[in-house]
Amino acid sequence: MTASQRRTQIIEMIAERGYLNAGELSEIFSVDSSTIRRDLSLLEKTGKIMRTHGGLLPGEPAEALDTPFNVRLTMNAQAKTAIAHYAASLVKDGQSLILDNGSSVYALALALREKKNLTVVTNDIYTAIALGNHPGITVHVAGGMMLDKVYTLVGQETVEKINSLHVDWAFMGAEGVHPESGLTNINTVEIPVKQAMIKAAEKTVVLADSSKIGYRTLAHVCPLSDISLIVTEESPTLKQRSKYGSRLVVVKPENG
Repeated sequence: MTASQRRTQIIEMIAERGYLNAGELSEIFSVDSSTIRRDLSLLEKTGKIMRTHGGLLPGEPAEALDTPFNVRLTMNAQAKTAIAHYAASLVKDGQSLILDNGSSVYALALALREKKNLTVVTNDIYTAIALGNHPGITVHVAGGMMLDKVYTLVGQETVEKINSLHVDWAFMGAEGVHPESGLTNINTVEIPVKQAMIKAAEKTVVLADSSKIGYRTLAHVCPLSDISLIVTEESPTLKQRSKYGSRLVVVKPENG
């Protein structure tokens, strides 16, 4: 195998798995660690991978980058508030939950602040700050590398933390929710984290405004069979609602 072939395989493996570490690559390709370090240095310089203290993450093409969080907060704000209020009504005092990243889930975090004796795990810095000063809520932050602009923690450390947990609810954001493709996301480095969140929860609820329903994006997260509920808002543009069956809950925005 040439060095070029090895580097191509490294890119493919990281894209598929979401993360790797240099030690694994050295064993897989039966080369010494200095050879792998040279490979990774070149791949990092060309933007094909991102190197972190805990391992390696896929590089992201410019067209797949997330919209900055402060921009997303202002998009469909009334719909997200209605979605969040419904989601908050599902949570009982004393329960445990995982909160994914995303502006709809952040709106839920704000709606949860009157609850009592909640345990919340999140990989979202904004959500942790929003809940951190409320005595009725204990916040655990899953560590990892922070993605620029979206303030989300990802990587092996994040996944390992979530894999050690079992919670009542996981509330997930989504870039796309499609009847055949299921839950999808733009940013591939978040996929292992999202999958771990779903696995850790008794019930998983997707919070997605109607612009996400009926659409699919770059990377598959899970099939709809892994989702308990999908909460969205009433909209004339809401697509294919009958295909989601009883999983789809449609709420009415305050100005609707």
